[in-house]
Amino acid sequence: MPERIYVLDTNVLLHDPESIFSFKGALVGIPVFVLEELDRFKSESTDRGYNSRKIIRYLDEMRARGSLRDGVELDNGGTLRVLFAPDRKVTIPPALSLNVVDNLILLTILGLKQLGYEVQFISKDLNARVKADVLGISAQDYLKGYITPETFYKGWTHFSVPSISLKKEIPVELQEIVEHHHLIVNEFILLESNNNPFNYRIFRYLGNKEFKPVMMPNLGWPLEPRNVQQIMALDLLFDERIQLVTLLGPAGTGKTFLALLAGIYQILQQDQYEKMLVSRPVVPLGPDIGYLPGTIQEKLHSWMQPIYDNMDFIVHTVNRGRQEEMYEHEVPVYAGKRSERHKQKKKFERHEKLAPLDQLIKDGKISLEAITYMRGRSIPYQIILIDEAQNLTPHEVKTLISRVGQGSKIILAGDPYQIDSPYLDFSSNGVVVATNKFKGQSLFGTVFLHSSERSLLSRLVSEIW
Repeated sequence: MPERIYVLDTNVLLHDPESIFSFKGALVGIPVFVLEELDRFKSESTDRGYNSRKIIRYLDEMRARGSLRDGVELDNGGTLRVLFAPDRKVTIPPALSLNVVDNLILLTILGLKQLGYEVQFISKDLNARVKADVLGISAQDYLKGYITPETFYKGWTHFSVPSISLKKEIPVELQEIVEHHHLIVNEFILLESNNNPFNYRIFRYLGNKEFKPVMMPNLGWPLEPRNVQQIMALDLLFDERIQLVTLLGPAGTGKTFLALLAGIYQILQQDQYEKMLVSRPVVPLGPDIGYLPGTIQEKLHSWMQPIYDNMDFIVHTVNRGRQEEMYEHEVPVYAGKRSERHKQKKKFERHEKLAPLDQLIKDGKISLEAITYMRGRSIPYQIILIDEAQNLTPHEVKTLISRVGQGSKIILAGDPYQIDSPYLDFSSNGVVVATNKFKGQSLFGTVFLHSSERSLLSRLVSEIW
């Protein structure tokens, strides 16, 4: 029986530097051309550069165990080898230029096949896998930690029950559910009536067969959640015991809006945090932030426009509602002098009006910052929103979460179906990886929001495009 060897592409090592240890008891090969590519990336300040340096350090440490060309034994019982192009003549279609590194890697694999090896090419590059298949090489994706859209943890599940059960303080069906289903701490249970989906109750599983009823929050502001998933999200956002929240879902589902609403309310109304820090990764659809005119703060203003849009809506809605309330409480004409009525009206406006975002920034209640400058910091007593987190790598998200100091809370919001970074996908982006790693922790909660509430047009484009 021929010996099997797993040959790793450059992108696999850049995705997971520890991938060389993932093939227990097997022979793992790294073409020398991959080392050349790693050398090009190692000086980058990006996550790709970090992973390049990490795998190079691993290889350097292994030199002490023996010759990498002949093979070095790994702790998991496997063997690691650096592979060279074959000495003997190997035929490859002339259309595949040998000036392309991918083709040189495939040439190396063809040489191994001629030597009698059973080769499995591991690559995250779709085109490289297609070319391998054309050449008769077995190829597959690197699937360690792979999460599919169908199986990733959404943070809630639903069951249908008789309507009479919903009238009980704790429906008996909850105990049946916990006995027959694997529930995760802080997972939401949506109980719907068998005959009426609009008749429902929400519970959050706390562990040890205990459930917490989840109610519609009463903020005293003319803003409220529009669907059950938004109620779930606000329950996590207002729970001071939950220090990490991930909100996932398509565009228009309210991820950023809910995070800003909960954050500014807890700062201004509840005095729960000192201020709110908001940041977004600089991954553009066009030219990046460096092409924008002005200082870093002026550039950030343009980059943070979605935050301004959401805050404008919150401020406008709250102030309009308070203005209506002001007229209801205004002193009647017959109750004293006109100057007295004017004073009371001004006093109400001064204490109750919600300031716009720029004023909140000047007052130190909100700060807009670039993710680039958050490394090395410790951020205490703040509520932190990282928007568009699907465009961050797992290492970047890990770095951001580790910045959270005493008394702080961090919210990661993102759409894993809309990734602008060319090096990430649904399974490998930071917000999905963080959700998968933290699920089951008592200080973590997540909600996948699937209903667009931005507008009918926004909902329609999500469904048909």
